[in-house]
Amino acid sequence: MSPNNNRIGRALNASLLYLLLSVCLTCTAALEEFEEDIEIDDEEEDLEYEYSMKQDRHTCRSGQTGQYPFCKDKNHYVHITDECGEIDVKKVRVEMQLMIHDRREKIKEIAHAAKHSEKNVEREKADTVLLLTEMARIVEKTYIKVIEEIEKNQEAAATWAVEHILKLSQEISQLQKRSNELEQLSHTEDHLHLLQMFPSLCTPPATIDWSEVSVHSDPSVGAMRRAVNKLREALNGEENRLSAAELGRIKKCAVNVTLDPDTAHPNLIVSEDGKQVRFGDLWQNVTDGPQRFDVVVNVLGKEGFSSGRFYYEVQVEGKTDWILGVAVESINRKGRTIVEPDNGYLALWMSDGNEYIALDKLPVLLFLNQTPQKIGIYIDYEQGQVSFYDVDNRSHIYSFSNYALKPAKLYPFFSTCTDNDGKNSAPLVITQVNQKLSIHFPT
Repeated sequence: MSPNNNRIGRALNASLLYLLLSVCLTCTAALEEFEEDIEIDDEEEDLEYEYSMKQDRHTCRSGQTGQYPFCKDKNHYVHITDECGEIDVKKVRVEMQLMIHDRREKIKEIAHAAKHSEKNVEREKADTVLLLTEMARIVEKTYIKVIEEIEKNQEAAATWAVEHILKLSQEISQLQKRSNELEQLSHTEDHLHLLQMFPSLCTPPATIDWSEVSVHSDPSVGAMRRAVNKLREALNGEENRLSAAELGRIKKCAVNVTLDPDTAHPNLIVSEDGKQVRFGDLWQNVTDGPQRFDVVVNVLGKEGFSSGRFYYEVQVEGKTDWILGVAVESINRKGRTIVEPDNGYLALWMSDGNEYIALDKLPVLLFLNQTPQKIGIYIDYEQGQVSFYDVDNRSHIYSFSNYALKPAKLYPFFSTCTDNDGKNSAPLVITQVNQKLSIHFPT
């Protein structure tokens, strides 16, 4: 099947899906109206009965024993008991109606997201076209420049060769002329003339020391490397622009994260609002529960996540060492552990004030142009992605991708590291996400 046919097929499939979605929404709305009518009728009938709690079985106040939950005599009060104990039918019914309502709202939410996803997909497609077009333009521009440089170098090399060949030819002519004069002088029988002319002829004419002149056959060596460097710089600039736009979008997934003091190492001091943590010199008198780290100076977030996308920001200004990321609920809290994916961590480490390492299966040393003051952390649970951003510089730092996170529950993970004789005493601060950024999206 041709690419065009594939695109047409995908478009038809998308159209059918959205048609099915519209039918589902229509059916849901009709069902709501129908059930509202039923609810009114049910309420009119149910209000005729009064329920009270009894034990053992369904009985009527008249002494009759009901074979069913409801006595048909409207003058009797019905008492309902089951194996779980006394229950209030009205209360249970209300709870079920609330559950139905919640599910209808979730249907609306999903339908609304699906409806808007079409616009988002079209925007992404348009952005992709713009990006690839810009990249093609950059590549073409780089190609033209490198070809021009190669041709210019070739032209310069040819000019250099001609100039030096001319100089060599001139010197050869001068030397040949002097050699001929000496040849003639050697045959003269006038010894006086020989003695007079020989001193001036025996000294070679002024020439260039050609042993110091380098000759190269590849005048364009390095041109491709310089072109690739320029291309890389241009693409990095484009990537930074995309990272800024991407960061602006994922900020919409911001969640409220607080620290869980019950997980904090005894040397860590967690603020009352759960937004700051710093290393303290004194070992605090706290309960050593199973959730608490007892050797490494770590603390987890109070809120865990097992689906969806979420984003939060942590201020690291003034620190020389820290580790940030996420950890699965089942991590070992006792004793020493290595922060790595196999042990349940996906994290970024900064050490010695300027060394950044992504603690992946094979640690990756990162080179950042600026020292981040605030780190943005974005998690896409379903995609198995954890990304780190320099918030102020609006640039992407590193992403862990395609990790199987299900069915584990993830918790934000923080390590202040030790205070390093006061050099690393600044706290880690969970800051409020500012979504109002002056980012220009492609149109």
